[in-house]
Amino acid sequence: MSHRRISRKRAALAGSAVVALVVTGVSFQTANASDDVPQFTARTLTAQAAGNLATTLDKTLGADAAGAYYDAEAKHLVVNVLDEAAAEQVRQAGGTARIVQNSVAELKAARQTLADRAALPGTSWAVDPVSNKVVVTADRTVDSASWDKLGAVVKGLGGKAELNRTKGEFKPLIAGGDAIWGNGGRCSLGFNVVKDGEPYFLTAGHCTDAITSWSETQTGAEIGANEDSSFPDNDYGLVKYTSDTAHPSEVDLYNGSTQKITKAGEATVGMTVTRSGSTTQVHDGEVTALDATVNYGNGDIVNGLIQTTVCAEPGDSGGSLFAGDTAIGLTSGGSGDCSAGGTTFFQPVPEALAAYGAEIG
Repeated sequence: MSHRRISRKRAALAGSAVVALVVTGVSFQTANASDDVPQFTARTLTAQAAGNLATTLDKTLGADAAGAYYDAEAKHLVVNVLDEAAAEQVRQAGGTARIVQNSVAELKAARQTLADRAALPGTSWAVDPVSNKVVVTADRTVDSASWDKLGAVVKGLGGKAELNRTKGEFKPLIAGGDAIWGNGGRCSLGFNVVKDGEPYFLTAGHCTDAITSWSETQTGAEIGANEDSSFPDNDYGLVKYTSDTAHPSEVDLYNGSTQKITKAGEATVGMTVTRSGSTTQVHDGEVTALDATVNYGNGDIVNGLIQTTVCAEPGDSGGSLFAGDTAIGLTSGGSGDCSAGGTTFFQPVPEALAAYGAEIG
């Protein structure tokens, strides 16, 4: 196999995650937009710049911050706040302020209630800054009794949560097939990284939890062996190259070209992102929530995930989520497929890099 093909299989995830969310059907009667205050004009921002501003304002506002998202149509950062004083700070920084009811602390408490009373297989929950609620989703495996239990817990949270049903089934997306192989299973390479001057790659933790040695083909020689694996709770694994294999910092675009990856970045709700994986190749979507919790069943609960509308299928696990030249996430699991759509969750790359003392390269 040529180095060019190998390099594609070594490339995974790049992304600056701020999902390009075009806000539709959302009522802003309670919002105080920057346009309402002539002396302040909301800055036109890229998704990456909006994410940076959101991080800055989150630190500045402290408890008065209540989440943020990127309005891709207007190219503005929308920041949820609790009062007019905080709204003024947002406007002065170039964002659009929106006064909402639920604070971050209240939504965090709602999430803890769900964890304590409704940690059921086939469910997920994440804070949606657009609705200013914790959105709870049940997949098709959740039976009527469990649905009623979920409904009662959500109802008890009042206006802090809402319950939805998805037609698919939440599951880690590992399968037999192509890409990186081991013990008859297949996953997708995420990103090439460097640790202590040596080459490694990142993939999903549920892949490295099940497989310890990796090859490029189903019956091929070993190209890498596990250095570390973290699953559940997290979903990332580190594999050290054990062969002289090309390992450029690129993602395969499956059209004869690659996307160079130069850095890792955090996702932001409203950002448009791209996923590359060995089963379904390249697909785009939006980041819809952060810090999502997913219960895959059998005690496999993963926290801190990026929730998106990007489709994925078995075998795409571990593959790259990216935005331009920025690595954003590693494919974890989800529901649906690339024919019907669905929800897919990703492990943030910056967290994995920090855990291993590695960097993109």
